[in-house]
Amino acid sequence: MKRLISIAALAATVVLAFTVQFAGASARQRDASGQNPFRWKGALAAGRVIEIKGINGGIKAEPSAGNEVEVVADKRGRRSNPDDVRIEVLEHGEGVTICAIYPSGEAGKINTCEAGEHWHSHVRNNDVQVDFTVRVPAGVRFNGSTVNGNVDARGLSADAQARTVNGSINLSTTGLARANTVNGSITASLGNANWSNELEFETVNGGIDLSFPSGLSAELHAETVNGDIISDFPVTVQGRFSKRNLNGQIGGGGGRELRLKTVNGNVQIRRAS
Repeated sequence: MKRLISIAALAATVVLAFTVQFAGASARQRDASGQNPFRWKGALAAGRVIEIKGINGGIKAEPSAGNEVEVVADKRGRRSNPDDVRIEVLEHGEGVTICAIYPSGEAGKINTCEAGEHWHSHVRNNDVQVDFTVRVPAGVRFNGSTVNGNVDARGLSADAQARTVNGSINLSTTGLARANTVNGSITASLGNANWSNELEFETVNGGIDLSFPSGLSAELHAETVNGDIISDFPVTVQGRFSKRNLNGQIGGGGGRELRLKTVNGNVQIRRAS
């Protein structure tokens, strides 16, 4: 629950500040033209990542027919000027990061676009919504992060990760998937069940519905307060059995952990057909 509380704190301050390091040179491109919708296209090799970071607005990802990533960002606002929010493109050693950069909401604060889990964005009294649509080539990883909006990424063919605070997440990929939200449900279909160490899916207000290949093998830790835990896979229970708190083993365990946590919602583990 400690991690969920920290995510909720981000929602209250609308500040994202994560840290990770990537190797390689970087190049920045700023949306100086004021083009709306913003469009970007570029080739990425398999194994690289396309990363989208927003604040207000949803992110939709779908397969690309070719080997190029295509990103469209549609900006609109009621009281605030959409032209005040720029789209920044950062090319780096791991791939490409594209951010919606809002005017700074606090004196002395500078909003930035950074690769990975390092990003500072302070927003105050700005209702501009930026909705991203991303076409992802085969083998390219996808990371989508926003605060107020859904993340919907389906039909992908590499690892996918999604974060939001006020919104639901829907992921389907032949690779691995990870997802965190606070106010919303998580639905994910994974084609790969061979991860290392720990795989987590967490929310507070919403259910978690996951589909795994039939060969799933993991140590399961599942929790809910107002809901049930349901599994298509046989679970060897460890310790005391509870329909709201389950620790057990699926298959042989495989030296990997699967952690699922919500407060208000069911936890469902499905066997993919």
